Amino acid sequence: MALVLGSAVWLMSAGVQAAGHLFPNCGSGPLAGNDVCNRNLSVGQRAQALVAALETEEKFGLLVSTSPGVERLGLPSYEWWRRGGMYLINWRVVTQPPPVEVPWWYLDVRCQRSYPPLIFKFSEALHGVASSPGVKFADSGDFSYATSFPQPILMGAAFDDELIEAVATVISTEARAFNNFNRSGLDYWTPNINPYRDPRWGRGQETPGEDPYHLSSYVTALIKGLQGGEDPDILKVVATCKHFVAYDIEDWLGNERYEFDAQVSPQELAEYYMPTFEACARANVGSIMCSYNALNGVPTCSNSYILQDILRDHWNWTRDYQYVVSDCDAIQNVYKPHDWRETREAAAASSLRAGTDLDCGTYYQIHLPAAYEQGLINDDALDQAITRLYAALIKLGYFDSADTNAYRSLSFSDVFTPYAEDLARKAAEEGIVLIKNDGILPLQISTESNLTIAFIGGWANATADMQGNYQGIAKYLHSPYYAATQTPNVNAVYGGVPGDPTTDGYPRALEAAAAADIVIYAGGPTTSSESESNDRTLIRWSGEEIDIMTQLAGLGKPFILVQMGGQRDDAPFLNHPNISAIIWGGYPGQSGGDAIMNILTGKAAPAGRLPVTQYPAHYVTDVPMTDMSLRPNTTSGNPGRTYMWYDEATVPFGFGLHYTNFTASIVAPETEDDCACWDIADLTSQCSGVARVDQCPFQTIPVTVSNTGVTTSDFVTLGFVAGAHGPQPYPIKRLVAYQRLHNVTAGEQQRANLTLTLGSLGRRDEDGNLVLYPGEYSLLVDVPTQAAWNFTLEGEPFVLDEWPRDTGE
Repeated sequence: MALVLGSAVWLMSAGVQAAGHLFPNCGSGPLAGNDVCNRNLSVGQRAQALVAALETEEKFGLLVSTSPGVERLGLPSYEWWRRGGMYLINWRVVTQPPPVEVPWWYLDVRCQRSYPPLIFKFSEALHGVASSPGVKFADSGDFSYATSFPQPILMGAAFDDELIEAVATVISTEARAFNNFNRSGLDYWTPNINPYRDPRWGRGQETPGEDPYHLSSYVTALIKGLQGGEDPDILKVVATCKHFVAYDIEDWLGNERYEFDAQVSPQELAEYYMPTFEACARANVGSIMCSYNALNGVPTCSNSYILQDILRDHWNWTRDYQYVVSDCDAIQNVYKPHDWRETREAAAASSLRAGTDLDCGTYYQIHLPAAYEQGLINDDALDQAITRLYAALIKLGYFDSADTNAYRSLSFSDVFTPYAEDLARKAAEEGIVLIKNDGILPLQISTESNLTIAFIGGWANATADMQGNYQGIAKYLHSPYYAATQTPNVNAVYGGVPGDPTTDGYPRALEAAAAADIVIYAGGPTTSSESESNDRTLIRWSGEEIDIMTQLAGLGKPFILVQMGGQRDDAPFLNHPNISAIIWGGYPGQSGGDAIMNILTGKAAPAGRLPVTQYPAHYVTDVPMTDMSLRPNTTSGNPGRTYMWYDEATVPFGFGLHYTNFTASIVAPETEDDCACWDIADLTSQCSGVARVDQCPFQTIPVTVSNTGVTTSDFVTLGFVAGAHGPQPYPIKRLVAYQRLHNVTAGEQQRANLTLTLGSLGRRDEDGNLVLYPGEYSLLVDVPTQAAWNFTLEGEPFVLDEWPRDTGE
């Protein structure tokens, strides 16, 4: 969704107040006699009853994000767009409501159109409840804040699905509490589940990482927590998986997301860009958002191949309450700049027919009536979309009395509970990654004297930056420096932001460092350089930062780099003799500073793993962002993308050190004749009755993890498959399983179980089919590899999943 002027413009119906959320009155209102209020009927039947009562002209307004409702029926207005605490007023995005005297007109510069002044209030629940047309924070007191968790990129580094479900459960609880007091709606446009393909992407912070298996496992747990279970009778909230599909460019060197045409082969579409959305479909997510870009020439919101053939037909995402929503103004983009249809009416009609049910914008409301008159759509198309939308509200209990829905009893006492506050800190601690340590960490703090620590750099005393984008209002934001001031026996000194030698920043930083026992430099990208509509062009540390850091490190004091935000190339520091330690803390949320200090002092032990590849600085000149291919290509010069196809990383995906030592060993399955060999026909013959053949079990592999050091610590067990099987080129390796073990004490062993399915072993052919191939396989554990188990599959290839062909129709 867009935060920039002109990326989402719509007209509110006169007199409609979407900022207030009201429940329909099924007791004595006009709807009381309609079967939409009959709880004995199915969700679909109830929605159909409501739709049957609508006049054609009333239908068009119900298909846009600011829905006016139907006053005649007592159907309230509803604001579907729920995102992060901002208002667009006269060229500026601000966080407070506008004054009454807001001017009547503003200009949409991108499209050169004038509109009445619309107050855009967005909200979401990416890492905590935020404010918007349906989510409004109070100025003070109750509902003036909510729990602010780390950004997904840091929570993804925890590789802990139980943690993710717990976080999502807290978020949905707080969302429901806000809703009960008319401060939020019931649908949330989260999560962003596009894989983090390129390190320059401005929105990579919103995703859990670069690996499709990891993201699929993460999002399955997240949806369960947000929606209240795998298939609950009443949805807690509706989650929305976005952006469908192959969306990961904002505005790179003039290549804008609104007009970008992602050229993706069927093979890489099926193996890399689609799996996270298939996981969403299998997790019964309530909503999926189509994206701004086109896919192979067709705008995604008007693309029946992905919305119908794949999403609904192939993945069977067909529950009554499941709907597709456009990204904001993406329906307009179908007309311009994609030029997919010759008229505005045709653009709106083709999107509705392709399967986009809800328009974030006004294109449906403005242009579908004329499309209807022209015969481009009919009532069946309108009714299908409206049925899906209101079935979702019915599934949420929107039309039911409060005494039939336990979620309606939640209040502000359920917001920012001690459990939620502790969980926010724990989520940050679990994700923090230790990249380098010469033994300085954990810091040894005496109870008899103070340890003086100088905190220097742009992130040292950061507050709002701790949240990243799509943020809500937190009760507090603790920086690393603040947290250090609250740490017993630590004398924290703030040395400022050095800037460059033309300012007084260098002398202040050097003076603070000279008087300290320990020097901590906290720096890295912020949302000013990586965010929505803002891709990076560089992934290196600036010359000024390298200069001051190495100068500070040369003072003879232990020097620790706390790298924040997105990844930068740490090559200048990894082998630098005066750089004692490096940790990565991402965007750690409200308690980020506390979590960082707990890691630095050993109160918590680091066990996070990098969820992305840290590329060398020159990677940005090796391949353009617009090249969607992952495989190395000597013709184009693409060196490969992600750990699966690129082997020259500065720090590899899955890497992370500990304060102790671990060993991992595989307990190999027993096989006949001491041959780890399986016949493909025998394996697949055991899958009868399994709904999805790719989920047919292969083996559960026990991995014994031993803590041979002296510090209690978690350990993330990562399992990869590699080997010569399937089409060439072969990937370096592929993540197929993981499990986080908790509190492995010194001298203790714990066992992780890595569950492999036939799909874990399958690879996609050039047509996108998932095939189980004969050949040599290796299960590799940990980064770098600590243990391996080799096995062989024999026989004929077997198709586990036949990928739908794009016929172009």
